[in-house]
Amino acid sequence: MNRRELMASSAKVASLMLASGVFGKAAQAAGEAAGKGAFEAKSLADVVKALGYGAPTESKDVSITAPDIAENGAVVPLGATTTAAGVKQMLLLVEKNPSVLAALFNVSPEVEASFSTRVKMGQSSNVYAVAVTNDNKVLYALKEVKVTLGGCGG
Repeated sequence: MNRRELMASSAKVASLMLASGVFGKAAQAAGEAAGKGAFEAKSLADVVKALGYGAPTESKDVSITAPDIAENGAVVPLGATTTAAGVKQMLLLVEKNPSVLAALFNVSPEVEASFSTRVKMGQSSNVYAVAVTNDNKVLYALKEVKVTLGGCGG
């Protein structure tokens, strides 16, 4: 089974689990919101609109950790942190990837709003770290990452 088939089958299992009530209501709502086009969106504005939020605003309360130059686009380390109060979601977006939304993290009051992961990048692109507050303000930080060897089929 290749990665694409694994992801498709995992999505089907998650959908069945959501429909059967295995997850709590908060997880169901988050899954439904993310499923309404956020992962298919092609820009920052489209992602936040698909998630039901307003216009994003650049903020010094959000920071992004990413290399200036990624030598291998198949494994680019990205991090998002915020000092903003009342954050309920953190997002990582890669502007020129086929799926702009690379990661979505739900944040509870018990969790520090600081996340890191590795993503694939097919080409040099702007990368966004986005924080969504409890009052639905969308704050973001932006950084350009240059890729020397593409990871999305490059």
